[in-house]
Amino acid sequence: MPKYLIEREIPNAGALSPDELRAISEKSCGVLRQLGPEIQWVQSYVTEDKITCVYIAPHADIIREHARRGGFPADRVLEVATIIDPTTAEAEV
Repeated sequence: MPKYLIEREIPNAGALSPDELRAISEKSCGVLRQLGPEIQWVQSYVTEDKITCVYIAPHADIIREHARRGGFPADRVLEVATIIDPTTAEAEV
Protein backbone atom coordinates (compact mmCIF):
# COMPACT_ATOMS: atom_id res chain seq x y z
CA MET A 1 0.00 0.00 0.00
CA PRO A 2 1.34 3.49 -0.78
CA LYS A 3 2.96 5.64 1.87
CA TYR A 4 2.37 9.41 1.97
CA LEU A 5 3.92 12.49 3.55
CA ILE A 6 1.38 15.12 4.57
CA GLU A 7 2.58 18.65 5.19
CA ARG A 8 0.35 20.62 7.54
CA GLU A 9 1.21 24.31 7.80
CA ILE A 10 0.36 25.26 11.40
CA PRO A 11 1.80 28.53 12.69
CA ASN A 12 3.71 28.03 15.95
CA ALA A 13 3.24 24.24 15.81
CA GLY A 14 6.49 23.82 17.71
CA ALA A 15 5.04 25.78 20.63
CA LEU A 16 1.95 23.56 21.01
CA SER A 17 1.64 22.18 24.52
CA PRO A 18 1.55 18.46 25.29
CA ASP A 19 -2.20 18.81 25.98
CA GLU A 20 -2.78 20.50 22.62
CA LEU A 21 -0.80 17.80 20.81
CA ARG A 22 -2.74 15.12 22.67
CA ALA A 23 -6.03 16.73 21.60
CA ILE A 24 -4.89 16.81 17.96
CA SER A 25 -3.84 13.17 18.20
CA GLU A 26 -7.16 12.15 19.77
CA LYS A 27 -9.11 13.96 17.04
CA SER A 28 -7.01 12.32 14.33
CA CYS A 29 -7.45 8.85 15.83
CA GLY A 30 -11.21 9.35 16.10
CA VAL A 31 -11.46 10.24 12.42
CA LEU A 32 -9.23 7.29 11.51
CA ARG A 33 -11.64 4.96 13.35
CA GLN A 34 -14.51 6.41 11.30
CA LEU A 35 -12.65 5.91 8.02
CA GLY A 36 -11.71 2.32 8.73
CA PRO A 37 -8.54 0.24 8.65
CA GLU A 38 -7.36 1.06 5.14
CA ILE A 39 -5.78 4.35 6.32
CA GLN A 40 -3.05 4.26 8.96
CA TRP A 41 -1.20 7.06 10.69
CA VAL A 42 2.44 6.04 11.20
CA GLN A 43 3.92 9.12 12.92
CA SER A 44 4.26 12.87 12.76
CA TYR A 45 7.11 15.35 13.13
CA VAL A 46 6.36 18.68 14.80
CA THR A 47 8.59 21.57 13.76
CA GLU A 48 8.40 25.32 14.14
CA ASP A 49 5.49 26.04 11.78
CA LYS A 50 4.58 22.65 10.37
CA ILE A 51 3.51 19.15 11.29
CA THR A 52 4.67 16.57 8.75
CA CYS A 53 2.87 13.26 8.96
CA VAL A 54 3.51 9.81 7.54
CA TYR A 55 0.44 7.80 6.51
CA ILE A 56 -0.22 4.52 4.74
CA ALA A 57 -3.33 4.63 2.57
CA PRO A 58 -4.67 3.24 -0.70
CA HIS A 59 -4.97 6.72 -2.27
CA ALA A 60 -4.51 10.41 -1.49
CA ASP A 61 -8.23 11.18 -1.46
CA ILE A 62 -8.80 9.33 1.81
CA ILE A 63 -5.99 11.35 3.40
CA ARG A 64 -7.65 14.56 2.27
CA GLU A 65 -10.98 13.30 3.66
CA HIS A 66 -9.26 12.58 6.99
CA ALA A 67 -7.99 16.17 7.07
CA ARG A 68 -11.39 17.59 6.12
CA ARG A 69 -13.22 15.62 8.82
CA GLY A 70 -10.54 16.38 11.41
CA GLY A 71 -10.48 20.08 10.66
CA PHE A 72 -6.74 20.22 10.12
CA PRO A 73 -4.85 21.28 6.99
CA ALA A 74 -3.32 18.98 4.41
CA ASP A 75 -1.40 21.59 2.45
CA ARG A 76 0.60 18.99 0.54
CA VAL A 77 -0.05 15.27 0.16
CA LEU A 78 2.99 13.59 -1.37
CA GLU A 79 3.16 9.93 -2.35
CA VAL A 80 6.50 8.39 -1.40
CA ALA A 81 8.17 7.00 -4.52
CA THR A 82 11.10 5.30 -2.79
CA ILE A 83 12.65 5.15 0.65
CA ILE A 84 16.40 5.35 1.09
CA ASP A 85 18.60 5.24 4.15
CA PRO A 86 22.31 4.75 4.91
CA THR A 87 22.10 1.08 3.90
CA THR A 88 21.17 2.19 0.37
CA ALA A 89 24.83 3.12 -0.09
CA GLU A 90 25.77 -0.46 0.64
CA ALA A 91 23.41 -2.02 -1.90
CA GLU A 92 24.99 -3.81 -4.83
CA VAL A 93 24.00 -2.52 -8.23
